[in-house]
Amino acid sequence: MQPIRGPDAAGFVLAGGQSSRMGTDKASLVFRGRPLVAHALEILSGAGLEASIAGARVPLGAFAPVVEDAEPGLGPLGGICTALESSAARWAVFLPVDLPLLPSSLVRFLLDRARISGSAVTLASLAGFVQTFPVVLDRAVLPGLQAELHAGRRGCFSAFQAAAGGLGEPLNVVAAELLAQGGQVTGPDGLPAASWFSNINAADDLRQAEAHFPGFIA
Repeated sequence: MQPIRGPDAAGFVLAGGQSSRMGTDKASLVFRGRPLVAHALEILSGAGLEASIAGARVPLGAFAPVVEDAEPGLGPLGGICTALESSAARWAVFLPVDLPLLPSSLVRFLLDRARISGSAVTLASLAGFVQTFPVVLDRAVLPGLQAELHAGRRGCFSAFQAAAGGLGEPLNVVAAELLAQGGQVTGPDGLPAASWFSNINAADDLRQAEAHFPGFIA
């Protein structure tokens, strides 16, 4: 299936991880009554993006169009490169399947920031630490990312730095706390910024994430 493309931006859920710590595929893991992949797609939809799923290791076509890795086994960076190749849009937003507490309004802000600034790589930070995802990429970074991938350097954050540097640009980083304090971004159910980037990597992570919603009944 071909990904759905917006006029200038496309959204992609990265769902190709090994899920070794969880012991089962994370995309299908149920959180608040729905699979994590459904939450990720909803986050991108809430940011105004029609999204595809990149690098899925299990059949997920019932949720959204799937972009299969051109070279399976190369990790998230391989999925990102394949997704960028598949898209005609200038901007691509990438969100891993295991960040269900991330606000759609943060994704939307980062995308608007990228459009206004024209930055090659736009990211958020929390407590002074730059977060690898979500990320907004200008399609112009594709050759740089491919060069890193083919050189055996598969770390996404370092690849983003190298690709942006190759275009003569720094990373464009926005402090999530400042956005929350200014009311420009609001977390789900009022969750503070410190919770937004909580990854679901293990069963304990899932329990902690669900604890933020004590009134929810599965």
